[in-house]
Amino acid sequence: MAESASESSRILAEARASLQRQQAGGRRVGGRSIGRRSAELKRLHMARKAARMAFAVMAILLGALVTGLAIDGIGFTGIVVTFLAVVAALAVLGTYPRMKVPELGMLNRGDVRSMVARTELWLEAQRPALPAPAVSLIDQIGVQLDGLGLQLEGVDPAEPAVSEVRKLVGEHLPGMVESYRRIPANLRRETRDGRSADQQLTDGLGKISQEIDAVTRQLAAGDLDALAVRGRFLDYKYGDGLEQVAPQLAAPKAES
Repeated sequence: MAESASESSRILAEARASLQRQQAGGRRVGGRSIGRRSAELKRLHMARKAARMAFAVMAILLGALVTGLAIDGIGFTGIVVTFLAVVAALAVLGTYPRMKVPELGMLNRGDVRSMVARTELWLEAQRPALPAPAVSLIDQIGVQLDGLGLQLEGVDPAEPAVSEVRKLVGEHLPGMVESYRRIPANLRRETRDGRSADQQLTDGLGKISQEIDAVTRQLAAGDLDALAVRGRFLDYKYGDGLEQVAPQLAAPKAES
């Protein structure tokens, strides 16, 4: 029984160490976060995963303890089975469920905090498909979205200006990235009308970054009337994203 108790203690210690590694970010979900809100979602996901792992380990150990008391010890075989069960539970629950990337149509839903978090998380997932200059801008925009989200939380959601700004962040910005992703990879560097899709995306993200900064400053100043005008302008300016670029690039060049 003493040997069994010692083995159980060792198993529990290993399980606890594994949980600590998980909580410390042993498995990074979705790579480096571009903002605090997306990092918050990841921490919540990991906390829930760690809780499930801890519950599973305790259930296995409790089952082994009850079995040992009932049959006067579980023996070496029982200890091995218990250990393997703990390892299997940690491996499965530490891997699944994976964190899902939010769907494009769900980004501009819920409160401001949720909208910003989902948009950041979605943008993070698109980075591998983007050119390097656009990736740098996405990282920059992630930081800006945190600041914008804080400003929006202090404004009445019923304000028309807020709705327009939410559309910029939750619809137009990801819409521009999604339009670029729909362009075949072999056509993204092909120049049409003096610019490639890579350049148009980078330029568009740069302008949106500037607009987010300007909107954040206007929100801080409390100038909602000016912001409402800017919001309608942004809706007109960025509403189509790169929608018109894809068919132009996909179309064959006219023969001279």
